[in-house]
Amino acid sequence: MYRNLNSICLKYMIMAFVVKVPANICGQRNLAAFYGCRRKAFTTLGRERSMPSTIVSMSTTPIQHLEKPASGSKNIVLPIMVNDCTGKMGRAVINAAVSAGLNLVPVSFSCSEEAGQTVTINGKDIQLHGPFERENVLASVFEEYPNMIVVDYTVPDAVNDNAELYCKVGVPFVMGTTGGDRERLYKTVDDSKIYAVISPQMGKQVVAFLAAMEIMSEQFPGAFAGYSLQVMESHQASKLDTSGTAKAVISCFQKLGVSFDLDQIQQIRDPKLQIEMVGVPEEYLLGHAFHMYHLTSPDQTVSFEFQHNVCGRSIYAEGTVDAILFLGKKVQEKAEKRIYNMIDVLREGNMR
Repeated sequence: MYRNLNSICLKYMIMAFVVKVPANICGQRNLAAFYGCRRKAFTTLGRERSMPSTIVSMSTTPIQHLEKPASGSKNIVLPIMVNDCTGKMGRAVINAAVSAGLNLVPVSFSCSEEAGQTVTINGKDIQLHGPFERENVLASVFEEYPNMIVVDYTVPDAVNDNAELYCKVGVPFVMGTTGGDRERLYKTVDDSKIYAVISPQMGKQVVAFLAAMEIMSEQFPGAFAGYSLQVMESHQASKLDTSGTAKAVISCFQKLGVSFDLDQIQQIRDPKLQIEMVGVPEEYLLGHAFHMYHLTSPDQTVSFEFQHNVCGRSIYAEGTVDAILFLGKKVQEKAEKRIYNMIDVLREGNMR
């Protein structure tokens, strides 16, 4: 997927990651203290290691306020419909989109229990509609806003049905929801010829890291042959599925020669363990993504640690807004390609 990226980019990214290690995690935890907690966490996977490590780390803290674009911005003519707007990601996307000057459509799909309600988010009143009226509502809204883009942050079980609805009505969409039958999802969109950005990971910087990993795995296959791998990922307790990002990184390590099965991933969903063992700041227990990958040589003398930690949801919301703007441009240009991912958005180079 990422083989066309310039290999010079890989060299720059790896050098930057290895040489520059942050002094704290999410502005809350001292790095040494964090790794002390993390090493204890890995005890359940294997014995603790005391040898020096090469650390590749990425940490982000949420940005509380996004600046609005200058007056006259073309973004304001682009309407968006956010499903599910009452969820944490839906709210974060709305806040980021409104701040960026996008036009929020006052309609959203939600569960049956919330159907008929009106909610106010970022000063905007949004009418909620349940599952049984979705097609008529979507068709009506799309007729009123013919250049609209739908943003989907619902639940894994709804991914395929929602995508089929968007394709049936003919509305372009950004699918940020993880899970579902991904093969079926891509086939549905491909058959319909609808424009879509589909990505289980909307954080631009994390996607760039994944791209670098993919380049490394393709250019240096077997570089870590014989090494053992330990993986720990921590997310809010409400996250039902295994991290798609962790799966992607593990796939790269497998190409690099590491033997590892997905059922070996240590998933942390217990808030108490997240604080004491992983080092997640308490204020971000309901919204975080901590990933740690530990490689050890066969003779136990060399280890590598890759880490990327996200507190809050702003990184995903901001990436989603970039994906919306990117997709709107492709629709307007009537681009030949119809299905995109966040790598395509990164390649475009027009991110805010």
